[in-house]
Amino acid sequence: MSIQVTVVDDHHLFRKGVIGIINAASDIEVVGEADNGRDAIALVQKLHPDVLIMDLAMPVMGGMEATKRIRDVDQKVKILILTVNEDERSLFEAVKSGAQGYVIKTVDPEELLHAIRSVAAGEAVVPSNLALRILSEMSKPKSTTPIGDGVEPLTAREIEVLRELGTGASNRDIAKRLFISENTVRNHVRNILDKLHVSNRVEAATYAVREGLVDENNPNDSDSSN
Repeated sequence: MSIQVTVVDDHHLFRKGVIGIINAASDIEVVGEADNGRDAIALVQKLHPDVLIMDLAMPVMGGMEATKRIRDVDQKVKILILTVNEDERSLFEAVKSGAQGYVIKTVDPEELLHAIRSVAAGEAVVPSNLALRILSEMSKPKSTTPIGDGVEPLTAREIEVLRELGTGASNRDIAKRLFISENTVRNHVRNILDKLHVSNRVEAATYAVREGLVDENNPNDSDSSN
């Protein structure tokens, strides 16, 4: 089945261009469109798309507020922010609000399609130069109950995969680095989420950073001891 997408952007010409790019792909189709966050919420309630592509700065209701509200309406829809804003704080707030991905509008069409497929598959899509900083910020102590109580022990391979998640790596990247298949990576990620009692990759990556599994000075080093 194709990935069903809703596109939300107040710039009509840009929105139609994005829709054209998506509909040209054989495995993705646009099922709805809107020009503000309030209408986006209504569309999600009606259509329940797999992926919602949304701008941040829009009239009536912006993408950040809409993202927060959509999380209460539909927990399954994956939200991909598509914006001109490269500000680190905006990225951090978007992830905190519940977005699974953040893409700059200057990306190539194939990069956009890859981002859609990735978030639909449950992967987090974050610019690589900001991923570790975002995860480090998110891993700071909070007033809520921390992850870690009653977690099941991870296998050596699961720890390797979790360390890679902490760097913001995709399933494809992890498979290449660990010389395993993407399907095997997906199975490991599923087991990691179950054992850590977390709901998504971002929370697992946050746990990896907080537990010191990722070296902030050398985030791509996966060869350090367990």
